[in-house]
Amino acid sequence: MKRRSVSPTRIIAVAFAVIILLGAVLLSLPVASRNGKSCGFVPALFTSTSATCVTGLTLFDTWSQWSGFGQVVLILLIEVGGLGFMSAASVFVFLLRQKVGLRQRMLMAQSLNVDDMQSVVKLQKWVIIGSLSIQAVGALILFLRFLPAHGVAVAAKWGIFHSVSAFCNAGFDLFGSIAPGQSVTPFNGDWVVCLTLMVLIILGGLGFLVWEEVVRLKRFKRFSTYTKLVLVTSLGLILCGAAVILALEWNNPNTLGNMPADEKILNGLFQSVTLRTAGFASFDQNALTEGSKAVSIVLMLIGGSSGSTAGGMKTVTFVVIMLFLAARLRGRSTVTVFKRSIASTKLLDAMTLIISMVGLAMVGAVVICATSGVSLTDALFECASALGTVGLTTGVTSQLVLPTQLMIILFMYFGRVGILTLSLGFLMGSRAESRYQYAHTNIMIG
Repeated sequence: MKRRSVSPTRIIAVAFAVIILLGAVLLSLPVASRNGKSCGFVPALFTSTSATCVTGLTLFDTWSQWSGFGQVVLILLIEVGGLGFMSAASVFVFLLRQKVGLRQRMLMAQSLNVDDMQSVVKLQKWVIIGSLSIQAVGALILFLRFLPAHGVAVAAKWGIFHSVSAFCNAGFDLFGSIAPGQSVTPFNGDWVVCLTLMVLIILGGLGFLVWEEVVRLKRFKRFSTYTKLVLVTSLGLILCGAAVILALEWNNPNTLGNMPADEKILNGLFQSVTLRTAGFASFDQNALTEGSKAVSIVLMLIGGSSGSTAGGMKTVTFVVIMLFLAARLRGRSTVTVFKRSIASTKLLDAMTLIISMVGLAMVGAVVICATSGVSLTDALFECASALGTVGLTTGVTSQLVLPTQLMIILFMYFGRVGILTLSLGFLMGSRAESRYQYAHTNIMIG
């Protein structure tokens, strides 16, 4: 009997689910809670999913709820979820100097969203070393900033935890010891803290392949079309997002209105960056104007870049669809960028992913409205935050009933593992090309 092989996509999806369940078991232990009592399995499952899928949505304040043991479990889940379980597993393979076989190469390539299995081991080593180095530098900067006011122990703990959380785009924080549930609001005027977190978020969200090309090739002209698109789109979204948020919130006394001009600019930029799946909040998200919430929903659904710690539909997916629309409006059938043509299959993949995410967000929002009695905008904000693995909330998370909590858990899982990846891996992994076609028919469009 022929042995049926298991696709790398399925292995990765199942591995994430196993890690989430293991994390839920550990977090449901009494020792994981600050009060010595179990928080219950469903809240633990919600938190474990949020940490592993580097989302940041929580049912309670991280510092107030979790003990030192619970916080260690969280940061390990965030690290594994952010870098990918294959990156974490590869550390042991490299340390033990074991030979990396074809199967392991396939898993690494799938995890990093690359096609080249010849150089994937070298890239994997580069990812691990680069990621840990960036997090170490970030932790050191934050440690030195927190040290004068909070002492060595707290500064070290905060530095490490928030550097990992920011780089992995997780959004978990320990600032509840001074302002429960306020995220980074106590430091929204601190340029060192905010800029450090922003740089870590951006580096984590660019993607491992992009780093490698930037360091190796150095000049923009030499970069691949994909890397060029990532860099240009990411910069454009950050600047445009900040400009729109500043315009809409400049005089809002509940967000930016009462800040000095320089702090308004800082927090406008921070908001634009954190919406790209990071989840740190420098002010009350529920106080945003309706227009800002709408912009936030769009930015959260877009997310970061492929092969990164970020979630969402991804920057290149978004820009490819924009390029496709521009081409069609001009009557062109071919989509080009940087003197290169984009394959029609990539356009179909992009449309499939966008339609799936927007459709799920709309359905989820209706369910939340029906069960929790919140506005449609706030419900959409919550669903976009979960699907984009962002972690920002307008306060809806704590109002969710059990069925909608489970729905958000599934949204966070899909958002991290990838809707398109799941559909391809589980439903179409061994699909052969059709050997026949039906006759074409004409239908009216528009």
